[in-house]
Amino acid sequence: MKIGKRLKNFKAKIDNTKVYTVEEAVKLVKETAVAKFDTTIEAHASLGIDPKKGEQIVRASVNLPHGSGKKVRIAAFVPEVDVKKAKDAGASVAGGETLIEEIKKTGKCDFDIAVTVPDMMKNLASIARVLGQKGLMPNPKTGTIGTDIVKMIEELQKGKVSYKNDDTANVHLAIGKASYTEQQISENFQAFVDSLKKAKPAMKGTYIKSVHLSSTMGPSVKVAIN
Repeated sequence: MKIGKRLKNFKAKIDNTKVYTVEEAVKLVKETAVAKFDTTIEAHASLGIDPKKGEQIVRASVNLPHGSGKKVRIAAFVPEVDVKKAKDAGASVAGGETLIEEIKKTGKCDFDIAVTVPDMMKNLASIARVLGQKGLMPNPKTGTIGTDIVKMIEELQKGKVSYKNDDTANVHLAIGKASYTEQQISENFQAFVDSLKKAKPAMKGTYIKSVHLSSTMGPSVKVAIN
């Protein structure tokens, strides 16, 4: 088990009782990226919210200065007159009623993010369950509903990503690749933390309990946040 031995050795480099600065954590995560491919760097935040309470759900978006390193497939639900404009802006799929009927019939969503304009929201009602189950339903909190479809698509391509807490009150977000420079990862990480702080719901107690950084298949490092 070559990877197992490497991972064990890398874990030995990390003091689990220590909280590292962002610079120290990023350096360690890059050094301990064990896979042979360009692994993803992820931030994991443990929150003090009650995920069972709707008013405490954390859902937001952040513009990562250097992008997440992942090419996203965008679906634009727009009136037929705006289909060409959406595709020219970079949408992988764009359409109105025809696209909605196709998804309603097949249940397939071959895209990562869906955007739409306010006037189309009522039309999405028939596939709201399909989109919702896959976490694809457009939402104003994540900047995926708006009047300027071109701007939304361009922002997503440049590095705007959405996140939401899971059932265990944790938030996970890809913030770059191991091939990124330490500065690029640090700046993306700080943008995420800043966004997370702004997304704090009305609650009592500690909001952000801890934040860790890790690479795919690599050990996690606890990071100090201001």
